[in-house]
Amino acid sequence: MFETLSDRLTSVFSSLKSKGRLSDADIDATCREIRIALLEADVALPVVKEFVSHVKERARGAEVSQALNPAQQVVKIVNDELVRILGGETRRLRFAKTPPTVIMLAGLQGAGKTTLAGKLARWLREQGHAPLLVAADLQRPNAVQQLQVVGQRAQVAVHAPEPGNGVGDPVKVARESIDHARRQQHDIVIIDTAGRLGIDQELMRQAADIRDAVSPDEVLFVVDAMIGQDAVTTAQAFMDGVGFDGVVLTKLDGDARGGAALSVRHITGRPIMFASTGEKLEDFDAFHPDRMASRILDMGDILTLIEQAQRTFDEADAAKMAGKLASGENFTLDDFLEQMMMVRKMGPLKNLLGMMPGMGQMREQLNQVDERDLDRVAAIIRSMTPAERQEPKMINGSRRARIARGSGVTVTEVSSLVTRFFDAQKMMKQVAGGMGIPGMPGSRKGGKAAQKKAKKGRRVSGDPRKAALGKAAAGDGDAPQLPPGLGGLGGLGGQLPPGLELPPGFDPSKLRLPGQK
Repeated sequence: MFETLSDRLTSVFSSLKSKGRLSDADIDATCREIRIALLEADVALPVVKEFVSHVKERARGAEVSQALNPAQQVVKIVNDELVRILGGETRRLRFAKTPPTVIMLAGLQGAGKTTLAGKLARWLREQGHAPLLVAADLQRPNAVQQLQVVGQRAQVAVHAPEPGNGVGDPVKVARESIDHARRQQHDIVIIDTAGRLGIDQELMRQAADIRDAVSPDEVLFVVDAMIGQDAVTTAQAFMDGVGFDGVVLTKLDGDARGGAALSVRHITGRPIMFASTGEKLEDFDAFHPDRMASRILDMGDILTLIEQAQRTFDEADAAKMAGKLASGENFTLDDFLEQMMMVRKMGPLKNLLGMMPGMGQMREQLNQVDERDLDRVAAIIRSMTPAERQEPKMINGSRRARIARGSGVTVTEVSSLVTRFFDAQKMMKQVAGGMGIPGMPGSRKGGKAAQKKAKKGRRVSGDPRKAALGKAAAGDGDAPQLPPGLGGLGGLGGQLPPGLELPPGFDPSKLRLPGQK
């Protein structure tokens, strides 16, 4: 959604990296580029003016002039201002002291309210709540049936006493749903209201009547992030006619410029609470202004990536898999397939990679990521016998031909997969063994080999005093630990090595050397 804005801002900041000190002319040029980038992204003009004014004022202050790296400081200022425009901090849902908590959805037709109602219900169910969906959109054709289908997919109950399609009283349905929720012990009620193609008095009156009938704890305004500048006008009209407590952005995965989404919060004064980033029910989460600002500035969103992994991966399975990865030997193609399926559950691979810092500069490569490659790999592994998955070394030419026919790929693709698996297994062994570097954790094999080689090449002197010193320097456990500073004893020339000193009061004549009693 914010790719254009992200690309422009990244190019602006890249020109600052070579400057050790920022002049007023540099700040003016940077702010001019930021203004153009925001306007091209469809951000409302009043928001752009305030944003650029704050950036320019802070950039000319002491925090930049006295900074060791002024360019990074300017990036930090822009990041702070983006977070401020987007709401400052994450706004959580307000729950009623006495259940049920009533959440009313409002917005234009086509904004995605019905689908979003199912996404919100599923998200709340995963938080441990028991939500109830209410079909109060009785005007749009098949809106009630759509909500019932969405509720079934989200595994959430739906209250739909009226058939819809212009039949029924939405205010009565909304009012009765509260008593129904209490009887069925639902702690949250989500009311899906009707929308219109444009702002009209009938829409506002019906939404206001439902609001007055149920006294919702939260009124959420659902806005299509691709609607452009009209999103600001619509949000202001709903704010004046109905009033709302928070904003929900839908279709953030679209290819529109999306700057209007940055303007809604500033114009209405209401925070963005949730964001829908795809068509699936799981493509929904709370809106975090700081994380969105980081994405826009191509700093990644590692926290969201970690949270998705925690929701997807089971802790016990993850610990078991970590043990296999550490050993390297026990990691099989079955484990590889299981891990790949877990990653698929986290979402599209392109989106996951896009959360990594700096990936905005590799957008062309990300666009070439084909999810079907993972499907082909899964088909190849599933075409193998259980024995072949456990021991891929047995996969010879005839077996590869059979696997290729079973999975619908070429023999070359099967061979490539097996070779890459062996390379990955070898790399995991090296990591588990400390890369063969003596002294690294887990480098027992490398350490023993190095010790054996050192022992084999060691020459032992016939002088017992020299032999004792040589063993002590080699660190043998059975050698006597001599005090430091004995390098000049006996036949060693009477000279201490540089940096070594005899201990205070040390008498070499009292030293008991090997063979002495």
